[in-house]
Amino acid sequence: MSRSGGGGRRPDSRHDQPTQAPAPPFQRGTDRGSHYGSGAAPSSSHAASTSTAPAPSSPSISASAPSSSSVSTLVEETEQKLTLAALAAATPPPSSSQAVGFPVRPGFGTVGRKCVVRANHFMVQLAERDIHHYDSIYTAGPLPFESKEFIINLPDSDPRPSSSTRLRERQFRVVIRLASKPDLYTLQQFLRRRHFEAPYEVIQVLAVVLRAAPSEKHTVVGRSFFSTDLGPMGQLGDGVEYWRGYFQSLRPTQMGLSLNIDVSASSFYEPILVTEFVQNYCRDLSHPLSDEVRLKVKKALKGIKVVLTHREYNNSHKITGISSQPMSQLMFTDDSATRMSVIQYFRERYNIALQFTSLPALVAGSEARPIYLPMELSRIVAGQRYAKRLNERQMARANAYNEDTLVNKEFGIQVADDLTSVDARILPAPMLKYHETGREASVNPGFGQWNMINKKMFNGGRVEVWTCVNFSTRLNRDVAFQFCQGLVDMCNSKGMVFNLRPVIPISSSNPNQIEKALVDVHNRTTQQGKQLQLLIIILPDVSGSYGRIKRVCETELGIVSQCCQPRQASRLNMQYFENVALKINVKVGGRNTVLVDAVQKRIPLVTDRPTIIFGADVTHPQPGEDSSPSIAAVVASMDWPEVAKYRGLVSAQAHHEEIIQDLYKSIQDPQRGFVHGGMIRDGVGERQFSQVLLHEMNAIRQACASLEEGYAPPVTFVVVQKRCRTRLFPAENNRCDLTDRSGNILPGTVVDTEICHPTEFDFYLNSHAAIQGTSRPTRYHVLYDENRFTADGLQVLTNNLCYTYARCTRSVSVVPPAYYAYLAAFRARYYIEDETSAGGSTDGNRSTAERNLAIRPLPVIKDNVKDVMFYC
Repeated sequence: MSRSGGGGRRPDSRHDQPTQAPAPPFQRGTDRGSHYGSGAAPSSSHAASTSTAPAPSSPSISASAPSSSSVSTLVEETEQKLTLAALAAATPPPSSSQAVGFPVRPGFGTVGRKCVVRANHFMVQLAERDIHHYDSIYTAGPLPFESKEFIINLPDSDPRPSSSTRLRERQFRVVIRLASKPDLYTLQQFLRRRHFEAPYEVIQVLAVVLRAAPSEKHTVVGRSFFSTDLGPMGQLGDGVEYWRGYFQSLRPTQMGLSLNIDVSASSFYEPILVTEFVQNYCRDLSHPLSDEVRLKVKKALKGIKVVLTHREYNNSHKITGISSQPMSQLMFTDDSATRMSVIQYFRERYNIALQFTSLPALVAGSEARPIYLPMELSRIVAGQRYAKRLNERQMARANAYNEDTLVNKEFGIQVADDLTSVDARILPAPMLKYHETGREASVNPGFGQWNMINKKMFNGGRVEVWTCVNFSTRLNRDVAFQFCQGLVDMCNSKGMVFNLRPVIPISSSNPNQIEKALVDVHNRTTQQGKQLQLLIIILPDVSGSYGRIKRVCETELGIVSQCCQPRQASRLNMQYFENVALKINVKVGGRNTVLVDAVQKRIPLVTDRPTIIFGADVTHPQPGEDSSPSIAAVVASMDWPEVAKYRGLVSAQAHHEEIIQDLYKSIQDPQRGFVHGGMIRDGVGERQFSQVLLHEMNAIRQACASLEEGYAPPVTFVVVQKRCRTRLFPAENNRCDLTDRSGNILPGTVVDTEICHPTEFDFYLNSHAAIQGTSRPTRYHVLYDENRFTADGLQVLTNNLCYTYARCTRSVSVVPPAYYAYLAAFRARYYIEDETSAGGSTDGNRSTAERNLAIRPLPVIKDNVKDVMFYC
């Protein structure tokens, strides 16, 4: 993939530089470093590599490692092939020999019923302009100089308690130097398929121009804009509110440049006094904060900007922490080396008698020269994003760009007013296979959903040794017994073989002694010489113990568990029993349903030879959790040709590292000797495509070679971008043959034409029926394809697999291998959350290298748990 646009490049010597020219309009280069500028594809929380991998002849798990020279040669060959193979047929060759080529689109799909949908893409037309890129500035023509230095003086006030209140000036040296001349002709050639390397620098310039006006009017968060003017605000509680806004992204497509605009909402801190904010954690501010509350407040306030309410000239100050002492005890040394308290300083300097002297002070500044700010005089600056996970809420309208003088007149950019109409197809739903003993042995789903009436699981699991422990104080033993009886009856009626009698009596335990109760159940079972296959757990009435239960069961005791909410358990609802039965079956080794085409071996490139489908994901800690590692997970199908049962592996790696580090590794095991293992992919944005492909394909090749010398099965590597911001709407809302019950496009709607990449193999697929709101299509982008899938072949396979998700009788929005990898990674985070959640944001001063060195491996999942789909 091409380098990102940005500064630092030499002026293009092919163009003459005028000595004098009128100064054109300009825009600061705020998006420097992004492949598509504001149009870079969103990072994806779900991506997967679909790999077809015929098994080697006579594979041996204990095969010796290939020699280091052979592995080195393999790595070099893989890198060379990845770099050159995909572009071998392209003429002319890429302008950069270092660019990694991705597969060219093999054609367009034809399967399915044709239709037209509307996409939230607005076509962009460009006029000829002589664009110049100076360091930090883009202009629509040359400046009257190539390089110039300016000295600028700006007023500043020192906020430290010991300083005077007089204003001082700070001097800045500003250099404007010509960096490059982005060439619009190169972009036009790329969009016409005459140039094969995307000119990201040019796209970035245009994206920055389109961001100019909204950046001045609204609060910028990534590639989104938010404002209280874009829709009504809403209170979320705890000093947080949400604002409406929109996302925009400039992208090259088959029709030309497209501006993708999507509605958005995000949370922001309320502009209130810090004392009001702290009252969300402690109502009584007249007493010192407890250690627990102080840590929570410190974590919540760290990184927030505040202004002081008692000063005429006010800068904002970024909070780095809070003092360990209350202000009544907090002392500092002023410029005259006089020791005084914070309370004394504000009384003498500002004639302010602080009221909440039991509270700690906010700490700003550096560690060497801390600044102490009273909470009651500090107001949170408006427009600061609350960086926690919140769902999107409602819609807002985007800007009218054609009314913008800078965009329209100076840079000659015209943005269409209407959504783009796009040719689409509706893929047929697959036939699903159930057990022959059921009254319905197969089903053809309608509108992306079906049910289990008259059906039995394709492979019913067997549960001989089980019991139940109830941690709810609201459910008595009789209700817990009735719940288990109903659940067991449902499992048996759906094709499982489930022992009616628990191995030990169903019990109720103290929710404050969860680990002791779990160990006791395990011990009582093993004393009978039996291995517990399933433990049904009714959770405590108060949330917060689920992660601890899973950690103890799966990494310490080797117990497969099924947790149930007490509110649901008390209802004894048949639909709930059915839903839980689906999860239990795959957790004990069964399969709920499979594709009829898989059973009959009618899936090209999958069922005609032994094949493994992998899914992978990397999940990252929430913002502020600096001490938490990222967690990678990989799942792989274990039941060719049905490809419905997936085994999973998890691994901790460096904080916010996207590339899977343990995709291949070899270790010295004390019992088994030299052992090869690791993981073969999810979660990639376009800026990381090349890096991820090179690293992870090398790892896949090494893993294959460790099984048998020279073993190199053909691989197809697909990235799944779940959080793409493209939305597809019905062209005609009143046609029932084109919309589902909620007015969305139908499940199976696929687009691989106008709004897709000009040359590469990608498509948008809406494989599900949205339960609420607007359905969100998923984008699939092929990075490597040795199997030579046709467009129809990969699109139909992807859509069909979305009907095999084990946890429900609905098609899902993301291909199941990627979905399972996400679930496995999310589960593994529970294993470490108790260790990192309390102090997760307290080591922000540590360097990235220090944090990476501190990575602790995840607790090892027991083998009997790892062998089944425990994460479902």
